[in-house]
Formats: sequence, C-alpha cells, structure tokens
Amino acid sequence: MSKQSKAKRDQRKKQQPRRPFLRLDAQQQVQNHAVLVNEEGQVVAAIGLQGRQWLLSIGGQTMGNADNPVPMLAMLKHLANVQEKEGRKVALEYSEHLQQLIDATAAAEGKSADDYLAGLVAEFEGVEGEEAAAPAEGGETADEAGGTEAAADDAGDKPQA
Repeated sequence: MSKQSKAKRDQRKKQQPRRPFLRLDAQQQVQNHAVLVNEEGQVVAAIGLQGRQWLLSIGGQTMGNADNPVPMLAMLKHLANVQEKEGRKVALEYSEHLQQLIDATAAAEGKSADDYLAGLVAEFEGVEGEEAAAPAEGGETADEAGGTEAAADDAGDKPQA
C-alpha cells in the first residue's frame, strides 16, 4: 500500500455525491384522491391515502383516518351540499381509484354507486337535522331555568360577591 492511498481515497469520497440518510420512521407522502375546492380555487377539504390509511383533512388539518374512505367521501359530499345551500360554489372531484372502491362497496350492498353514496349522504343530513332539533328543545328549558334564577336573585336582599 502506498503512502498516497489514504489521500486518494479521501479525495474520491469528496467527489462522490452525497447520499441522503434514509430514516426508518420517515412518513410516506399523502396521495390526494378527493378534493373539495371553493370558487377561489382553495382546497376546503381533502381525502388522501398515506400508506394504507385514508386521511381526512379539513382546513389544512388532519381530522381523522380510516381504512374505508367511502364514509369520508359521503361527508365531503354532504359538506358540499351544505356549502351550496349557503350560496357558495364548491366542486368535489375524486379519483378513479376512489370511484372503484365506491363501486365495489355498492355492489356488495346490491346497489348502484350513486344510490349507495346518496344513502350515506342522507344519513349525514339526518344527523344534522336531529342536532338542530335538540338545541331548540333544550333552549326552551334553559330560558325557563334562567327566569327562576332571576326571580331568586330579586328575592334576596343580600348582595352577591
């Protein structure tokens, strides 16, 4: 071995391009499969696939994950319907892969894809209707309770601290 071999080896290492370190816990990229876009072109909500998990993102934050993206797509369709009822223009676009999953799930149920998805969207609308009715009923009891508290405060002569 020559005295120059170490210098030659070091020079060769410096000339080689740097290799990035692969981390074991590096997260995989998210592939968007459904996107809800408003009229200004901003993404309101999205469904993406990361590894084997489907992620739901609303307003730029991940809201949840699941093994089956079809209920999340129904939620986005319901969100699009609500936005359109409020007068905002939105567009929901989804991938062919997601459409194939919907077709397979609907076929297992014995329905067409559109009917199956419409049924899931109707479930979300039914839940929203029940939530709207519950506060209206609770609001009446809260008003009555507030009136009795006011009467009790008037009856006492001591100042409250």
